[in-house]
Amino acid sequence: MTYYQKLCRRLKASPATWLVTGVAGFIGSNLLESLLLLDQNVTGLDNLSTGFKHNLAQVRTAVGARRWARFTWIKGDVRDLSRCRQATRGIDFVLHQAAMASVPRSLANPILTHESNVTGFANLLWAAHQNGVRRVVFASSSSIYGDDRSLPQTEPVIGRCLSPYALSKRVNELYADVFARCFGLQTVGLRYFNVFGPRQDPNGAYAAVIPKWISAMLRDEPVVINGDGSTSRDFCYVANVVQANLLAATARNPRAVNQIYNVALGGQTTLNALFELLRRRLAPSCPRLRALKPIYHPFRQGDILHSQAAINLARRRLGYQPTHSVAQGLDQALAWYLAAEGRAPAPLL
Repeated sequence: MTYYQKLCRRLKASPATWLVTGVAGFIGSNLLESLLLLDQNVTGLDNLSTGFKHNLAQVRTAVGARRWARFTWIKGDVRDLSRCRQATRGIDFVLHQAAMASVPRSLANPILTHESNVTGFANLLWAAHQNGVRRVVFASSSSIYGDDRSLPQTEPVIGRCLSPYALSKRVNELYADVFARCFGLQTVGLRYFNVFGPRQDPNGAYAAVIPKWISAMLRDEPVVINGDGSTSRDFCYVANVVQANLLAATARNPRAVNQIYNVALGGQTTLNALFELLRRRLAPSCPRLRALKPIYHPFRQGDILHSQAAINLARRRLGYQPTHSVAQGLDQALAWYLAAEGRAPAPLL
């Protein structure tokens, strides 16, 4: 039995009270579903700027009416300190996912990114401290590594930020460290590496690459690769991220707290390889995809060329053990992506 499996058993036997910010979003709704399936009590905070009510409806269907009764939703914005104070009352653990999470969006609107990601996070930390929250786990980002080219990327070595989004996440890490030192608030930051999975929005100008490409393939639209396709990412299925959040929130080792951890697989997948993984899985139900070729556009400003996480620290101090590879994650998530496009699931290869 893994450490995470033991933790799930322990949580079921002794439920805690959790706050998930950004609860109607992609990662937030997956955290909500997992917590409710473990019979936890959950409050969610979301202003629906990038989250959706239908994500919450899908969670309700997945967990059933009895478990759904353990959930309370507060419609609100982390930029509102009073809402943060309301949401953190009586909370044991905060899982902070609310953010403007996009490099291109931050380049288009750096002020909104700062207000949502920096001011909102400072509000949440202050409210959590005032209300005696036991620990705040927050979503950071691999974009923090910026122009540092060393691989794999280790937590202590970062480069210059290449976008306002990356900068906002770096400021979050600094704020968490200051609150730990000045106020004794326990925090853990998780640097996510290209998360994908069910309920990730395939639409919009800032959609992530995996749902965006699946949607394009199913709609017979061009698949665009920025650069020559050799750009690589450490894609990480959302179940691995859920595991890391729960482990970080409940870690009993004092050395595990007030730290930053990479959350990923520790591997690399090029965009060209990702294209082939998706095309092969969708081709059985869409034979025309067998001849599909991507279209190459110039490299996108603010992006990094390669990312690969070192996950040794999370393994040692949190007991983190990823359960899904990229291929396994795609196999798990494909039915949801197809349903989002109104398609029947394709046979998996």
